[in-house]
Amino acid sequence: MPNFILKTSIALTLAALISAPAFAWVPKLEEVTAKNVIDGAYGRRDPVPTFQALDLTVKDGKFVAGTVNAFAGGEKCVADWLAAPSDFAAGSRPQSITVIGQADQLYFQAQAARDSFGNLTAADALAADLASKRMPDGQLRVDIGVKGLPSEKARQAYNVRLKAADGKMIAPVRATFVNDFKQDAGTWQGTLVYYFEPLKAGVGASDKVELLLRTEADSNCAYSVPLDLGSFS
Repeated sequence: MPNFILKTSIALTLAALISAPAFAWVPKLEEVTAKNVIDGAYGRRDPVPTFQALDLTVKDGKFVAGTVNAFAGGEKCVADWLAAPSDFAAGSRPQSITVIGQADQLYFQAQAARDSFGNLTAADALAADLASKRMPDGQLRVDIGVKGLPSEKARQAYNVRLKAADGKMIAPVRATFVNDFKQDAGTWQGTLVYYFEPLKAGVGASDKVELLLRTEADSNCAYSVPLDLGSFS
């Protein structure tokens, strides 16, 4: 290969690597990320990915968008889930998992400002008034949509952890619920919310972690769902 062609090829490859989008969860918003998120909400640029969403409903014997592994109880736990996703006699089933940071909350603040015919700047977004309405620095929010709970109280029985690459388990610092719980065909469904502080456990902002969960069922089954903090800002 002629030398100039080789140099051109290398230059183009480097340019592609440099210009390729790189994402990582942002534990604390700064001006560049805030502006990119706001510009996306206002339609000035393509929206910045601000969350990772997994669809754990089952179609044709497979999870629609996400992987679930057996953490305890054996592979039969996952096999039974896939075989009868709407049979809640053995316990409820997670339907979705959404992972977000401050950037996602800023996106909705920017949308609200635009809808009210206002102009939100990055400086406005980082000021104490708006910042105080988002989750604290370093926190990561995980929403779990569940279906098939035997009672509304049973939502408190879910047990959830993050598992770092070194095996360390991270408990949530706070747990709450979205005001969407309702009864359907004799069982309850809605969204559980957990807040974590993974950085304090040594997790990096672009690391891959596992979400470990046990449902309310009196069972040895526990599940592991891979999450990628490097897939969103």
